[in-house]
Amino acid sequence: MSINPISRVEGRAVPIVLDDIDTDRIIPARYLKCVTFDGLGKYAFYDDRFNADGTEKKHPLNNNRFKGANIIISGANFGCGSSREHAPQAIKRAGIDAIIAESFAEIFHGNATTLGIVCITLSRSEINELVTLVEKTPEIKLVIDVEKETLQMPGKTYKFQINQNAKKDFLAGTYDSLAELLANMDKVRRFEKELPYFFSR
Repeated sequence: MSINPISRVEGRAVPIVLDDIDTDRIIPARYLKCVTFDGLGKYAFYDDRFNADGTEKKHPLNNNRFKGANIIISGANFGCGSSREHAPQAIKRAGIDAIIAESFAEIFHGNATTLGIVCITLSRSEINELVTLVEKTPEIKLVIDVEKETLQMPGKTYKFQINQNAKKDFLAGTYDSLAELLANMDKVRRFEKELPYFFSR
């Protein structure tokens, strides 16, 4: 089953260049009580962005220069900590389509990929150079070409790294594992009946 194949991500970037941004920082634990993930986007990075009284802190996501950005630029080990799925869900619902980082925590990377968030890696020197460009010209458009594994912008092209299984699934539109399972329930039921311990209810 093919669901919205992803070959390119285009847009503007917001730099949140810190190492070891964990899932509790991405979505504080008190917001995990939700029955569905709807509405989580407004709580992404909440404690970094707001004081206890609700007033804004100085944070890139609160900066009008980066308003509308759909690509995060960050540091090493992005998404570490607990395996909560709420973290990539909050990021996706905040309008983020891709994350550029030096490295990713494995479970976060898998959860993000399932949601169609493209996670790519660059070296720290390349990230620093990219951040300088974006901070100088926030309106600059970035183009992530999943198939060619290139990040392009006016006058500059980077060659990035991407998990090859994720790349294959993005291009084929098979990154949503739950959708794949539901679309193949007939095959699942046929296989289930072939199991020696299968019994009919």
